[in-house]
Amino acid sequence: MELTLEHVCKACHGEYHGDPSLLQKQIENVTTDSRQVIKGSLFIALKGARADGHDFIESCLAAGAYCCLSERPVQTDKGAVIVVDSTFQALRDIAAYYRKTLKIPVIGITGSVGKTGTKDMVASVLSQKYKVHKTEKNYNNDIGLPQTILKIRPEHEIAVLEMGINHFGEMRVLGEIARPDVVVMTNVGPCHLENLIDLQGVLKAKSEVFDTMPPEGTAILNGDEPPLCEVPSVNGKPPVFFGFKSSLDWYADQYRPLGTEDAACVLHHEGHAIPVTLHAPGRHMVYHALAAAAVGHRFGLSDAQIAEGISAIRPENGRNGLIRTGSLAIIDSCYNANPVSMKGAVDILSVYPGRKVCILGDMFELGDDSKALHYSVGQYIAGKQIDLLITIGDLAKEIARGASADTALQIQSYQTKEALIKALPLLIRAKDTILLKASHGMHFEEIIPYLQSAPHLPQ
Repeated sequence: MELTLEHVCKACHGEYHGDPSLLQKQIENVTTDSRQVIKGSLFIALKGARADGHDFIESCLAAGAYCCLSERPVQTDKGAVIVVDSTFQALRDIAAYYRKTLKIPVIGITGSVGKTGTKDMVASVLSQKYKVHKTEKNYNNDIGLPQTILKIRPEHEIAVLEMGINHFGEMRVLGEIARPDVVVMTNVGPCHLENLIDLQGVLKAKSEVFDTMPPEGTAILNGDEPPLCEVPSVNGKPPVFFGFKSSLDWYADQYRPLGTEDAACVLHHEGHAIPVTLHAPGRHMVYHALAAAAVGHRFGLSDAQIAEGISAIRPENGRNGLIRTGSLAIIDSCYNANPVSMKGAVDILSVYPGRKVCILGDMFELGDDSKALHYSVGQYIAGKQIDLLITIGDLAKEIARGASADTALQIQSYQTKEALIKALPLLIRAKDTILLKASHGMHFEEIIPYLQSAPHLPQ
């Protein structure tokens, strides 16, 4: 890692306190987690909701950290301290400085839905040729993105960075840190409408990233969905569009499920036809594959390498991963939810054989149209051959209302997870397939252990 304490001071305009000879020390690791401090670390003390990193400065220095960033003076004889006005801003400034020293290309992944899945697919494809560094989990905000950049090492040849926002101006901040050479935008949907107002607002907020790309940068956009498909150019260049329409630069056809957990399709580009196998359910996975193929082609991968990278991906728990118990199949989509992703998860459930159960909860940050958007999910469920719909929360009651036209659908609504958990033995049966989905703040993952331990279910 080509970063010294002198570089850090320059980047964050900090006030250095310590042995001057340490200024030329190469930092081995930058962390905001005191538990990850190793010899040669730079520890950045952030103040969070549950803990204040400043309380751990002494122990980090004792553990071998060369230096700690602090918002207040610290008396110590163990190492150095750099005092700054804001350690949060310092983290961003240091990452931006470090990014400018890197010679590798950076791919930024953003959009309303599918960012993490697309990021993982793009990284999987690129890893067939390059040593790839990617965002862990979905650490995509103004803390997670800088931390991800600061973990790039000399052996890495390309970086894939997820970028998530919920306010105007945030994407510009992330973009100025990441400076992406390629931007993939998965879609523009009804997310964070409390702050971004409407779909044009979402597009405007996310499009701020284009201003931070180099002139030769490439935008790869979903060409199936307005308003994204209507973007005429990015920085004077036509975007690369992907989707199911044959008029697009990259398009897919011949999609077919292979049982309940796999699917196949053919990707097309400039006369090339690439048959691919997707080891994850859902038509939305084709969009991930198309975006990954477009990025892979941009960086010189062969058709065979693209197909191999796509085939290597498996869904994770929390993101439509499948959990099998002795008597149930659980589609774990607990991580987060919005109307688009919830409808997609229902599509996945609908192809399973046997009795199908939706357990759905509130979706947050949808603004003034929140109730109508929940109601629209219920309307979508009606007619999907779902056997039992269970909702949890006030907003999710609108899902139940929207689905009520389906007279063959059983519907139960509960105010809390605890009330549902008590009722579960009376609601589910052996061999059910159960979808769990809600916004992250509903903590639906807490329901899974009860489903896994459900004893002697009726047939």
